[in-house]
Amino acid sequence: MTAPSNDAAGKTSGSDTYSFDERTLVEHPTSDDENHEDGRPSAEISERDHDLLESEDERERLLTQKDGISRLFKQAAMFGKGGHKQASPKAKPAKTKNQHGESSSLMYEMEERVGLSSSSASRDSSESDERRMLATTIRRKARRAHIWRRFVIHIAVLVLFLVLLFAAYRLSSHPKPAQTVTMMSNGTSLFAPTTILISLDGFRADFLYRGLTPTLNKFIENGISPKYMLPSFPSVTFPNHYTMATGLYPEAHGVVGNSFWDPALQREFYYTDPNRSLQPFWWGGEPLWVTAERQNVRAAVHMWPGSEAHIGHVEPAYVDKYNGSEILPLKVNRILELLDLPGPLDPSARVDRPRPQLIAAYVPNVDGDGHKYGPNSTEIRQTTSNADTMLKSILAGLQERNLTEIINVVVVSDHGMATTDIKRMIQLEDLIDPSKIEHIDGWPLYGLRPRNPDELKDLYRQLAEKAKSNSNIEVYLRDENMPERYHFSKNPRIAPLWIVPKTGWAIVAKDEFDIKEAEKNGDVYHPRGLHGYDHEHPLMRAIFVARGPAFPHKPNSRVEPFQNIELYNIICDSIGIEPVPNNGTLRLPLKPVGLHTDPETPPNETPADPVESSSFLAMSTMASFSSLVSSASGLEDALSSSHLDIPTNTPTSNTPPAASTTSESWWEWLSHKADEMEEWVDDFLHKHLPENSDSTPSA
Repeated sequence: MTAPSNDAAGKTSGSDTYSFDERTLVEHPTSDDENHEDGRPSAEISERDHDLLESEDERERLLTQKDGISRLFKQAAMFGKGGHKQASPKAKPAKTKNQHGESSSLMYEMEERVGLSSSSASRDSSESDERRMLATTIRRKARRAHIWRRFVIHIAVLVLFLVLLFAAYRLSSHPKPAQTVTMMSNGTSLFAPTTILISLDGFRADFLYRGLTPTLNKFIENGISPKYMLPSFPSVTFPNHYTMATGLYPEAHGVVGNSFWDPALQREFYYTDPNRSLQPFWWGGEPLWVTAERQNVRAAVHMWPGSEAHIGHVEPAYVDKYNGSEILPLKVNRILELLDLPGPLDPSARVDRPRPQLIAAYVPNVDGDGHKYGPNSTEIRQTTSNADTMLKSILAGLQERNLTEIINVVVVSDHGMATTDIKRMIQLEDLIDPSKIEHIDGWPLYGLRPRNPDELKDLYRQLAEKAKSNSNIEVYLRDENMPERYHFSKNPRIAPLWIVPKTGWAIVAKDEFDIKEAEKNGDVYHPRGLHGYDHEHPLMRAIFVARGPAFPHKPNSRVEPFQNIELYNIICDSIGIEPVPNNGTLRLPLKPVGLHTDPETPPNETPADPVESSSFLAMSTMASFSSLVSSASGLEDALSSSHLDIPTNTPTSNTPPAASTTSESWWEWLSHKADEMEEWVDDFLHKHLPENSDSTPSA
């Protein structure tokens, strides 16, 4: 049987077999380039382009979604290498079952593989580029996001750092009170422990018993105080104010007098000359305002001696320069103004205007008038009363601000005052040859520095011999027999040789005051009052009175007398700061020994001022004048024209003057009238007393 031809076979109806050439023509017809791409039919190309477009749209959607990248790679598994969907296995051509079937199928697969390999290379290249571009885009966007995140983090860190820096600045420059400090409210503001320290320079302890200080006496009744406070030796202003501020003896802090010579510096300290007193190297130790500021407690110092010296290179928040002519009401306004400043917890608080917790104010008026007129003069009575009125205004201001039970108030003085008299004076030239002395320190004490140090012992022996015949002076060598209780030997600024006059006595050089000439002329010696003597003498006694939350004692409590080295610790404790080492030992709370009203309390002591011994004869003489008044009309007219109010009852003893107005008027009239009154008395005595009378008016 003859086999059918290839044509016939290929055209047999229903037959699925073709020759190799025919199959090539059928499966791969020739067409124009516009209908083919990479050897694939146009329909397939269109489908691929459509798929590519869809894939690009899908990528864009994925990049704008949170999980775009993950979805992109999930979708990638559903597409072919070229980006179009992979064909189903059914799309593969079936294997022919004719005699050429096996080879034809193999040929088809080989041709298809060849065609796919060429097109795959192109598609792989395009796909690789697309993936690189996509990866680059993703990396860029991720990098931008990372940069923005880092930028935001850095900005946040910078802002936080600035906030912390500002907070640290506020804490360092205007610290808030420690959490352990109890804050007290007056209804409008919170107050940390606050103390007002007021020093009444020259306010003698017995001034409280003259009936001139009702506010201070009431203050004592409501607070705690000793009968008196002892100053330190020498009992003069600058050493004692700095002792109160540091808790150190003068020999320890270095301000050993109102004036002195420093052999190491070869310079002189003189208290009234700022160029010679306000350098920090003079001032040793650490004063209250420095201790407070070092512990972030703000301090205000009003004219306190030494406060302008930049001690320790630490400045208090407020320093008011000395102004001796400032009236007392301005001091009151200044203190209350400082208390009215916003506290650190107030919304209106200002770093440059903090409210101080320590206010130390110096009041020189009593001392000034005590020197000028004497401690028993009419003028000092008025000055003492004015100081009491000042305190009354301060306490009233605290009451108005509801601060009476919140603010501590401490009133002190630095020393007392003794009356001078021309009859209690010693000429320096009668004791020693001034030409042998190079420097004289202090006053009314005399600290001597010989020109020739080898003559020190000889000069001492000479002075000691003079002291045997004059009991009104004492002579000491700094390094040998200076009394231990003075605490006045352990500093080279202390002169090696000292003449210490008795209280109320003064030593003067002839070029300053010639005693014999002054006696002939009836001159009055000035100053009329002096201090600086033995710090334990009753006329040198000072005061201490305290009231406030740091002193939770029964009203009118009494403590034993103490020395002013204790004040530093007391004030530090009252405002919650730790004192540096010092010579004091007292700490708060104070330990009362009873009340001032207890029966066993010592009575108020008014020490005898030395003026009485020299004025008593004059007072007795003036007592005889009253008997002449009734018979001598001329004298009566003279007394009347001088506006003198002479009482008819005259004291007849040396006892201290009573608090009555009559005895005080006699005391004042006889001892310390105004200058024109003194001249009148002097003239009157010269005209009317018998020539053989040894009575002289008091100076």
